[in-house]
Amino acid sequence: MATASDSKYKRTNTNGMQYQPLDVAIVGGGLVGSLLALHLGKKGHEVNLYEYREDIRTAELVIGRSINLALSARGRRALAEVGLEDALLNHGIPMSGRMLHDVNGKCKIVPYDANTNQCIYSVGRKHLNEVLLNAAEKYPNIHLHFNHKLVSANLDEGNLSMVDPVTKDVKSARADLIVGCDGAYSAVRKEIVKRPRYDFSQTYIEHGYLELCIPPTAAGEFAMPHNYLHIWPRGQFMMIALPNQDRTWTVTLFMPFTQFHSITDQGLLLDFFRQHFPDAIELIGRERLVKDFFKTKAQPLVMIKCRPYHIGAKALIIGDAAHAMVPFYGQGMNAGFEDCSVLTELLNQYGTDLARILPEFSEKRWEDAHAICDLAMYNYIEMRDLVTKRSYLLRKKLDELLFWMMPNTWVPLYNSVSFSHMRYSKCIANRAWQDKVRSLRSFQSDRIRLNGEGSLALFLYRVQCFVDSDS
Repeated sequence: MATASDSKYKRTNTNGMQYQPLDVAIVGGGLVGSLLALHLGKKGHEVNLYEYREDIRTAELVIGRSINLALSARGRRALAEVGLEDALLNHGIPMSGRMLHDVNGKCKIVPYDANTNQCIYSVGRKHLNEVLLNAAEKYPNIHLHFNHKLVSANLDEGNLSMVDPVTKDVKSARADLIVGCDGAYSAVRKEIVKRPRYDFSQTYIEHGYLELCIPPTAAGEFAMPHNYLHIWPRGQFMMIALPNQDRTWTVTLFMPFTQFHSITDQGLLLDFFRQHFPDAIELIGRERLVKDFFKTKAQPLVMIKCRPYHIGAKALIIGDAAHAMVPFYGQGMNAGFEDCSVLTELLNQYGTDLARILPEFSEKRWEDAHAICDLAMYNYIEMRDLVTKRSYLLRKKLDELLFWMMPNTWVPLYNSVSFSHMRYSKCIANRAWQDKVRSLRSFQSDRIRLNGEGSLALFLYRVQCFVDSDS
């Protein structure tokens, strides 16, 4: 029987370099794993994808982990590279900004990009996973294996040992490359962290999340304007809502566990909502609110940082397995999808030279991954608290004006993260430079970078002084 390593199966990459297809084992059949299978399958590699759960296409959605996903530029590019961007955009619901709800039920719109009206897309996790798996199944060189739970691995040799959670049957596999796409509690990473001098940190924040639902109106329409991410910012906690194709809203309440634990009965729950989210009671429905709140427990939120992402020339982790983050920048999936793009670029550049590709992937990605993890933490503070402050709104207007005047020089932080392919670490560095420009101390030194627009920057610096004095 022919194998992937037979010379007659050699392929040629986009740089004209010939390479022999690899036997790749992907552990984890979620969003990142199934997309990576498509990226590698498209290049002719023999891919076996192992998922410990049953096939999500025939399973019921698990309550409590279906936070809607916000698809933005980085994820879109990775989908476009396998021909699926248009299909997902046609399904997704565009959101052009945030709609803020105050305690009196009044709403205020804050656009993501007032200059170009760019938007992010609300997509369902289950639907996206189904689309990716269906596409992967069409490739003869991609093989899907469900109910395969990794129990041990020899990452130096490329050997895997798995068990069927239902039948308890033990199965083994061998691959040229093992890629762990198995999430924040990765079994592949568990093997990697056993290595000496491996950097790893795991941080649980004091806040958890619980999902609720806003049903359609009696007429079957959306209960709120649907082209926005709705936010109820309340300082130390918040609630958000993203639209679904069936006209429902996935509502997620984020707040400290101590506050979740203090709500022990129906009366306390309704009192809490009357005080903080009065308009949401009618939107959700009193009976449904009580039922949904108490039928499940608040779930934890974790951030994972580690490095490197590879072991030798045989194993790699990507996505949440490498850099799980809190969901407040909407970049978890997008960063994982961007991992697929970066790995594909390196395969295009170096063929199948894994001894070169894997270390370069680690070196290229770890700083960006740590950066977006930190940005996600920061954005929780912005979403639950800062967005209500006049100083924040004035600074956003200032950023929009500068971006309009100097689009190639002054890119606001949110735009650089969500609507560009700028490296995440560069996004932070760019924001730090912008903060410096607002300071008179650095005005002269940064005048050259402003491409002769120093007088405008000085004017805006004076505007910033007014903003600061008003905050």
